Formats: sequence, structure tokens, C-alpha cells
Amino acid sequence: MYILGISAFYHDSSACLLKDGEIIAAAQEERFTRKKHDAGFPAHSIEYCLKAARIKASQIDNIVFYEKPFVKFERLIETYLAFAPKGFKSFSKAMPLWIKDKLFQKSTLVKELGVVLGDKTNWSKRLFFSEHHLSHAASAFYPSPFDSAAILTLDGVGEWTTTSLAIGQGKDLKVIKEITFPHSIGLLYSAFTYYAGFKVNSGEYKLMGLAPYGNPCYANIIKEKLITIAEDGSFQLDMSYFDYATGLTMTNKKFDALFGGPPRTAESSITQREMDLAASVQKVIEEIIVLLAKSIARETGQKNLCLAGGVALNCVANGVLLRERIFDNIWVQPAAGDAGGALGAAFATWHLHHQNERRVSSERDAMHGAYLGPDFSDAEIKSELDICGAVYEKLPESLLIEKVVSALSSGKAVGWMQGRMEFGPRALGGRSIVADPRSSKMQKQLNLKVKYRESFRPFAPSVLSEYVGEWFEHNSDSPYMLFVANVREEKCKTPTKAEEALFGIDKLNVPRSSVPAITHVDYSARIQTVHADTNPVYHALISKFKEKTGCPMIVNTSFNVRGEPIVCTPTDAFNCFMGTDLDILAVGNFFLAKEEQPESLKVNYKNRYQLD
Repeated sequence: MYILGISAFYHDSSACLLKDGEIIAAAQEERFTRKKHDAGFPAHSIEYCLKAARIKASQIDNIVFYEKPFVKFERLIETYLAFAPKGFKSFSKAMPLWIKDKLFQKSTLVKELGVVLGDKTNWSKRLFFSEHHLSHAASAFYPSPFDSAAILTLDGVGEWTTTSLAIGQGKDLKVIKEITFPHSIGLLYSAFTYYAGFKVNSGEYKLMGLAPYGNPCYANIIKEKLITIAEDGSFQLDMSYFDYATGLTMTNKKFDALFGGPPRTAESSITQREMDLAASVQKVIEEIIVLLAKSIARETGQKNLCLAGGVALNCVANGVLLRERIFDNIWVQPAAGDAGGALGAAFATWHLHHQNERRVSSERDAMHGAYLGPDFSDAEIKSELDICGAVYEKLPESLLIEKVVSALSSGKAVGWMQGRMEFGPRALGGRSIVADPRSSKMQKQLNLKVKYRESFRPFAPSVLSEYVGEWFEHNSDSPYMLFVANVREEKCKTPTKAEEALFGIDKLNVPRSSVPAITHVDYSARIQTVHADTNPVYHALISKFKEKTGCPMIVNTSFNVRGEPIVCTPTDAFNCFMGTDLDILAVGNFFLAKEEQPESLKVNYKNRYQLD
């Protein structure tokens, strides 16, 4: 049986295909359209899934949408009525769109499916609708390595729910507790993202990365004025400070007055206020999550915890939760945001609707390392590179790895595209930019000359799983880069008094360990453990780097520039390579050096990538 899951029409549209309960393929639409966070119908993702499975459209048994649009519309109406007459301007703008398109999403879906899959089949008879938080919970539990677990979902908002607790046992899963809109820690975090001058639904990573530069001096104000937190972690926001329920912005003038002025203007200088606000809301979010986890452990008696929803991508909070040792094991869905809803909707249909038994993976989990996207043959890579006019060498894998390691150890930045593309927001060695973590200049260099983004943004280490405990205060797997841990004390450097006295972004230039490129200002790192069974080529690369340098890790950041999605195809990879200061590109068995590319191409690509 084939089940196609779809997430669309809000942000991060995606599609996923299951065959008899096993994940065959999954991808986000943005990777194909090159439109970041693409919310459109995932036509390209669906086409890819069918191609990967080598099936015809008629072989799809069920198609499942990740939420219930009519219930979402109900929430919108009831919210506006509850806050009336406030928000009429927002209401008048939203209603025509809902009435024209979103209220009748079933007919829209059927129409779009007819275009992509062919209109000879009555797709409406095969189309199901899941619930938003059920889809999230299912995406976290069913691929996990646990036979039973508590599932905590934290996000902005689904239909009504913003926070939910579910219990998974075998094939069964049931949501048992909920917190509903407008009370949401996801939206609280997004409100501070907006106030700090970053874009909501994409800038939350920036806020998390900025937090270690600040002091949590506003944490008590947040808890006194903005949110009431109960002993069990449940919470309630004071909506008089927020406009997201009915307005066109996240915060209002009362919020501005509380924190000393209007929101930061995008692209303006980041001040100590933004750093302190980021540190403060991060601390409050961590406190709430720990309280929720403790109450869940007490109430359910479960030893395992699964996490999903956009807030579950806050790897700093995940690291805090792991260190609290409230649960024996924690597993986070790598596509924890709305893209993963497609996966969860398909799983919920397979196990809950069709009542199929669950097979718990004998390996770490059932996500196949999250390598679920397209891959390309040597012939396909060569064809695309030739069309681009690229100059390349085709090498045996072992020689390609040797040349890449030589480039890394000499301080060069490498675009690395190998095998299947990752599903979820993290690059995990399939579509990565890699570099030497021992370089004290690499973080700033990659941010400003390759990624074209804020210099404070941290980079992650990809570390051989067998060495993680030697370098970090972390002794478990983190294959999806979803846990932050401290660099071990013996690997750290003691700052001078002058360095300790630095403020804010000035802290960036202080080397804090023997691997400064991946050590954040608070001596932490966002760890990816690399395993030979899920990504043998990437594991071989890092192993060869260790053999040459003694260091069992490399810098890993996503293969893209600011404002663009992670690369998907060889053409995407070449475009990014030529439009940035990357030195080397390794695509499959093809090795490209920037210095060997035609001068005419270098001129054409010079101004391709600019700051937003």
C-alpha cells in the first residue's frame, strides 16, 4: 500500500511517500522551486516521490493532508469574534483569501492533484485529512526507536492547538492534553524574533544563535508581564502585549513600552538590547519545556520522550532537556516543523486508520538518517555540469576524498553534495558546506564570504560518532544536529581578562577551544554525530580528515546562501559554488576547483548572490 502525505499552504510545503509503512521518499517543495519556505502546492515534491518509488499515480492508495482547513477557519472566525472590534483591518484582509481559496481547500487539493497525478482518477475518494498536532505527534513517534513513549509537540499553532501531549504505544497514538490558541510558546518566541528585527518563521534560528551573546536580564519581566507559568509547565499569555491574534504584526505599542522602544529595523545594527532579549526569551522557553517534561514524566510514567513541532528545532532547549535526565531517552523528529507534518499524516493513516501494526526499527530509527530526497547518477551530474560549462575531474571515491581532505586541511571551504538530499532544515552531509574546525577565522569567513549572513551565526561540527564523548559533554547519538552540548573543558581555552571583558559581537573573535570554528561564545556546539551505516561517504571523509589531522570532526553548514534554500541538484550546487567564495566543489565523484573555472563564468556569477 502506498500512502502520500502532503503539507502545504502555510510554509515549508512538502510531500512524503510510504510503502507498507516504510518511508520511501520525502522532500520540501522549496528545494525544487528555489523559493525559500515555499508554501505552494508541493507538485515537484510529489513528482519526485513517485519517481523515487518508481510507481504510477494510480498506485497511490491514500493521499493525506496534514491538517483540517475548516477547523483552522473556525479558529480564525472565533478569534476575531472574541477580540472584536479590535483587528477589523486584519479580518477584512484575511477573509477574502480564506473564502476564495483556503475555506475550500479540499477542492483545491483535488484540482492540484489532478494536474500533477492525472485527472482520470477521482482523487477526492482517496483524500483524507489529519489533524495538525496529530500529524506532528505521529511524525515523532512512529519513526522513533521506541515501542512506547510520551510525545510533546510544541509549535506556533495548528488548527487550535499550540502545545500537546500524546502517548504512543505500539501502533496506537492518542493526544491526551492540549494548550490552545492564542497561548503559544512558539508564537511567544516568534514575537521576540519579530521584535529583534528578524523574519518570523525563518529568523527563529538567528534569535537562538544570538542568545549566548546576551544576558537574560529580561527573563523576570517576561514571566511577570507576558506569560504566567504553572508548576506543571502549562502557561497563559497576556494578550494585551501581542497583536498576532487579530493584528498585522506580532507585538504592539504596549510591548514596545515594556522593552524600551520599537522593534529593531531589519538589517540595522544589532544592539545589546536584542542580544539580551534573545537570551531572556530563550531562558524562559527552556524553563517551560523542562517543567512540561517533568510533569509529563510524573503523569505518564513513560521513560522515552519524542519531540515535534517547530519549537522542537530549538536545539539549545533540547540540550538542556537532555541534561536534566528527566527521561531515559529523547528522540526528535529531524523535520520537526510543518514539512514533517506530511510524514506524520501518512504514518497516522497507515497505523491509526488502517490499523497496521508497527515495526520498531532495529537500528537507531526509521528515518534512514533523513536522507530521503533526490540523488543523481554520475551521468546526470556530468550532463548538468557540462551544460553549466564547468571544468571538472571525475575521480574514484577514495581519491576524491583525499583531495577534499587536503583542501580542508589547507584552510579551504568545500561545497559537498553526495547521495540523497536531506529531509528537514538541517544539512547532514548530503548537501553541506564543510571546512576545518581548527581554524580561528573560519566562522567569520564562512558567514561573510560564503553564506552572506550575520557574522554571529554559529556553525556545527559533524563528528564521528565514536569520538563524540572525547570532545563534547555528550555521550549519546545526535544524528540530526538537534542537541547542543558544551565542548569538553580540556579542549577549551581560558580567556584573558581583556577577552572576558568584551561585550556582544566582539566576543566572536575570541578563540575558545582547539576547534574554534564550531565553538560558540558560550563554549557550546550543535552536534551532528556521523555514522558509517547511514552516510558511509561522509563518514569516510571525516575519518580521512582525522587520519591526516588528528581531529575527528569537520565544520558543517548547509549548502546555500542566505535567502535561498539548500541546494538540490548539481546545477544548484554549481551556481552556489560560483556565486560565492567557495574554493572547491565535490559533487558525486566530480571534483571542481574554483581557480580552474573559466574566467567568463567567474565574471557572470560575481554579482549573482547579494545580501537580502
